[in-house]
Amino acid sequence: MQPISDKEIRGSFVNCSKGDARRANLPRGLSDLPWDDLDFLGWCDPGAPERGYIVAERDGGLVGVTLRLAQDVRRSIAKSTICSICLTAHSGTGVALFTAPRVGAAGRQGNTVGTYICADLACSLYVRGKKRADLDTYETLTVEERVVRAVGNLSAFLDKVFDGTPSIAT
Repeated sequence: MQPISDKEIRGSFVNCSKGDARRANLPRGLSDLPWDDLDFLGWCDPGAPERGYIVAERDGGLVGVTLRLAQDVRRSIAKSTICSICLTAHSGTGVALFTAPRVGAAGRQGNTVGTYICADLACSLYVRGKKRADLDTYETLTVEERVVRAVGNLSAFLDKVFDGTPSIAT
């Protein structure tokens, strides 16, 4: 992913108001992020840990979505869960259910879509082995193949967020 500015990030959000986008807490050290290792920018709001954000390149532009951590999901510490984006296996709370308001009228009516994602939203780093989950797994896919799979899985999730509306705001 190419480095992006705070203005580009705030202008990319498609499932929240402009005011909510202005108030979003951006990741600290934006210029110091490992951009070459990111397929999308994902972070949890340091001031509101129940909120998360994803900004991805899509259809020739940037698309940002706001996420909410589902509060009523209970898991056993011994249970393992797999991220729906990067397919990294984590134990305990390493994967969380995030929901995103749908774009447009559906979202304004309160409709959301959810998926299980690495709780720290660092899927790109897990795919590349830059971060390690607490469960050891072995895959025969190359890093490049895992990247393609993760990008495809994220795209499928974003398709559900858009649910028939154009993906790039004009």
